[in-house]
Amino acid sequence: MSSLNATIAAIERVILGKGGQVRLCLACLIARGHLLIEDVPGVGKTTLAQTLARVLGLEWSRLQFTSDMLPADIVGISIFDRNTNKFQFRRGPVFTQLLLADEINRASPKAQSALLEAMEERQVSIDGVTYGLPDPFFVVATQNPHEQIGTYGLPESQLDRFLMRVSLGYPDPAAERRVLLQGERRELLQDTARVLGPTEVIALQREARNIHVSPTLLDYLQALVARTRAQLPLGLSPRAAQGLLRAAQAWALVMGDSAVLPEHVQKVFPAIAAHRLVALEGEAAERGTEIADELIRAVPVPV
Repeated sequence: MSSLNATIAAIERVILGKGGQVRLCLACLIARGHLLIEDVPGVGKTTLAQTLARVLGLEWSRLQFTSDMLPADIVGISIFDRNTNKFQFRRGPVFTQLLLADEINRASPKAQSALLEAMEERQVSIDGVTYGLPDPFFVVATQNPHEQIGTYGLPESQLDRFLMRVSLGYPDPAAERRVLLQGERRELLQDTARVLGPTEVIALQREARNIHVSPTLLDYLQALVARTRAQLPLGLSPRAAQGLLRAAQAWALVMGDSAVLPEHVQKVFPAIAAHRLVALEGEAAERGTEIADELIRAVPVPV
């Protein structure tokens, strides 16, 4: 736990006043998921992603999504080599341990679709050849609210690839005062040291899988998922249920607990369910969290 505490402390020196969101981001990585950070411009979405990459010691690349982006700009392209009379595959930015997909919803759905296989199967297929991606492989995507000019809504299949969606929001007055006094976050980021590395991240992912889950806790988790299916036209999928369990185990690890408790499930549930329920219902983003909170209140907690 000392390494996790040191990791959180290092991130919070750059990202002020967002302890809950920082822990959710770490839990998402430890659960082997992918992260979507949605908020208005200027609140630190990209800085958070860059801080995660630096503190975790992961090889990373940043890809700025634009309206004219093509799938080949993400996964790579095969180019004919006249010397060998063969096509040579040039790898794209997706071949990295942490991919920062900045403003992902400014690209067309066709470009976004290039990430589907990579995020689900951790591989890409080009011209009939499959290429594996590094381990760990973590996509951190940022997006502006869909009602802003120049954005495309993410398709349901793309949204479902993101285990969690978090929102940073505006800082509280005390945190904002510290931001004003300390200056640019990116300048502070340059002095941020690596705390973990790929081997340690993989070890944490394996450790989380061994966090104890009781039959009673599984009953509670299944009741939450079943409630989404009973209350909404389309509820959470089995993939989302699996992600909820992995995320609850990861949150227990982050909190230093040896078993998953109902409060762990409740803590990660909105980040996992809200964006999926919004996509299914077609409602505003804020409504997703409200629906998730209503579901938590509706399902009795086991005693």
